[in-house]
Amino acid sequence: MLNLVKLPVRKSNVALRVCKGHFVTTHSHINYYIDVTFQKSRLSEAQATAKAMVKQYVNSTIVDTILCLDGMEVVGTCLAEELTREGFMSINAHQTIYVVTPETSSESQLFFRENLYPMIKGKHVLILMASATTGITISRSMDCVRYYGGIVAGVSAIYSAKDTAEDGTPIHSLFQLSDLPDYASYSAHNCPMCRRGEKIEALVTGGGYSTL
Repeated sequence: MLNLVKLPVRKSNVALRVCKGHFVTTHSHINYYIDVTFQKSRLSEAQATAKAMVKQYVNSTIVDTILCLDGMEVVGTCLAEELTREGFMSINAHQTIYVVTPETSSESQLFFRENLYPMIKGKHVLILMASATTGITISRSMDCVRYYGGIVAGVSAIYSAKDTAEDGTPIHSLFQLSDLPDYASYSAHNCPMCRRGEKIEALVTGGGYSTL
């Protein structure tokens, strides 16, 4: 088990749990593991996260669908409730918000089954993820939304090391680099921790970690 440390709460009542070390993700080597298990799995924390996130948007934002990545379905459902409560505009006929999750192919491409097409095509889609480090997953998810005829309404994350996506779309996050000023992400071929012979402590995915 990793020794997680809770950062001081500065964003509403949402806490961030982190562990410093040498970790490997699908796309990079990172020096912090950011744990959002409780935000994704505990209803009270998911609700607090959604309440904090909804403040990042204005009432002119149109949201029809929330696209959940990294197992963020519980937060996505809470966020849909908050958006509806706050009077955010929706253009779909039922005046509600869909909460969907894409599947991933063996080539790491995101895709939807045909029964979900109507929830994406022509809809304003808010992309919701746990954390963003390299921006690769954000780009893939945005490409996926647009491929299926959707309109990217925004990108939200609990933690993001980037302020914007590759196309300039703002990434709204509750925690940023200023909260972890020494956070770093490296390519597998240019990792100073590897060069120093530091042992990899765990493999990290959107679902959690596996220690080595």
